[in-house]
Amino acid sequence: MQVIGFCRFSYPAEGGFQVEHNSLEDRIAYLYDPARIAERFRHFECLCLPGLKAQTDPDFIFVILVGEAMPELWLERLLDLTRDFPQAMVVARAPGPHRQVCQDVINAVRDMDQPCLQFRHDDDDAVAVDFVAHLRQAAQDCAPLLAKHRLVGFDWNRGYIGRPDAQGLAAQVQVTPYWGVAQAVAVRAGARQSIMNFGHYKINQHMPTVTFTQPVMYLRGHNDHNDSRQKKHVKPVSLPRLDAAGEADVKARFAIDADRVRRVFANT
Repeated sequence: MQVIGFCRFSYPAEGGFQVEHNSLEDRIAYLYDPARIAERFRHFECLCLPGLKAQTDPDFIFVILVGEAMPELWLERLLDLTRDFPQAMVVARAPGPHRQVCQDVINAVRDMDQPCLQFRHDDDDAVAVDFVAHLRQAAQDCAPLLAKHRLVGFDWNRGYIGRPDAQGLAAQVQVTPYWGVAQAVAVRAGARQSIMNFGHYKINQHMPTVTFTQPVMYLRGHNDHNDSRQKKHVKPVSLPRLDAAGEADVKARFAIDADRVRRVFANT
């Protein structure tokens, strides 16, 4: 089955954000604020890309949706970071309705005559190096379920929440279902709806879903510019500092190099 990963990289959609803005111009200014976007790139480089580049099953497409208004400096940076990532496709679009634009971009790269697997991914999160392999195996194991339903969801709910900084990584393993990372949907041939047509917490309200609690499958980046952290009632999360053994575990599972994290974040 065709496997498609999808990432919105500071795309100024109409909707799709937990924090609203008064105008599209305000949203674009917020997304491309130098401090914010620089932090997004640090997370993208150190957390997001390593595990995707190291997938044990490299047969997938990773679509990165950006806005046409992304400053040239940052677009060039994005293209440079993905130059050695042949699965990556950077797609620029004008602002538009969030779910419709995402659906159109995904469907433009898929073979509509064949079923496919789609996973969503944020630019500050990581999936384990065998995520695509596990996803493809899950689809095979659940073949009778996929044959009966137009859409079937998959969710790996055990993983790290982690904060990178100049000292390395502070992180701990926890279990949160339907968090939107290491989450996928099997889509029947011809079906136009995509994984981005559904809120990640609500996919089980629209389709049958299968959840897995093993193995550890994601690292969700924790930072001051998470969209979900912009609301005043959201409290900071206290995370323990990983020791050398913990850093080795994260490197083996996600290809995240704590020394590289220290180098990149030391320059902030």
